[in-house]
Amino acid sequence: MFIFTYLGSLIVNCIDQLGGIVILTSKALINIFKGSLRIKQTIDQFYTIGVTSSFIVILTSLFIGMVEALQIYHGFRKFGAENMIGYTVAVSLGRELSPVFTALMIVARNISAMGAEIGTMKITEQIDAMEVMAVDPINYIVTPRIFATVVMLPFLVALSNVVGNIGGYVVGVFILKVNSVSYIDNIKQYLELSDLTYGFIKAAVFGLIISSIGCYMGLNTSKGAKGVGLSTTKAVVVSSVAILVADYILSAFLF
Repeated sequence: MFIFTYLGSLIVNCIDQLGGIVILTSKALINIFKGSLRIKQTIDQFYTIGVTSSFIVILTSLFIGMVEALQIYHGFRKFGAENMIGYTVAVSLGRELSPVFTALMIVARNISAMGAEIGTMKITEQIDAMEVMAVDPINYIVTPRIFATVVMLPFLVALSNVVGNIGGYVVGVFILKVNSVSYIDNIKQYLELSDLTYGFIKAAVFGLIISSIGCYMGLNTSKGAKGVGLSTTKAVVVSSVAILVADYILSAFLF
């Protein structure tokens, strides 16, 4: 009986939080379409989410491409299809690996910080002070973060694609001795523009989802410093799971 009660309360809590996230996202999007976006705060978020995250995206993407080439080579060698490594690495990065891993890196680096920063503002009553001064906290805090994440994540995915393919090329050509001309030609011949654009669409959707979750968890922080830690943890865990769920749904529709 206790298990059913716990599961019931958990489901109700999840539905409640999902509704809160949707409402928060809707308000932020309305602010964007109304043209009330705060430029300074948005530029700061562009720098924080895009520029300062570039190194970790480059580092992870390089090794993802290298590992992909290494693993694919040992599988394709059994069928004499080593020359298809380049295309396979490129299409797997473009469709799946770059959007998913880049979004997960942004969750670890930026969304956790959003939850902690906004949560700290909440428990120190800075958000209440904004409301007293007739400043909309959603427009001032949430909207720039959501807009910047949605815009910058596709650019980071593009960077991930480039670096990941470079890593795959280095391993495939210089270490595994695959013919460099065939490696490049197969990418040119078989890789389609949609393989990349679908990845960018995924990135924008992931950006909308994870930034909304991070801001929502921060705004609903309570119970002091312990609450900030809990909000940060929830933001990371829920965002990571949401990426994987959204990835499946988008893949089913796009492909």
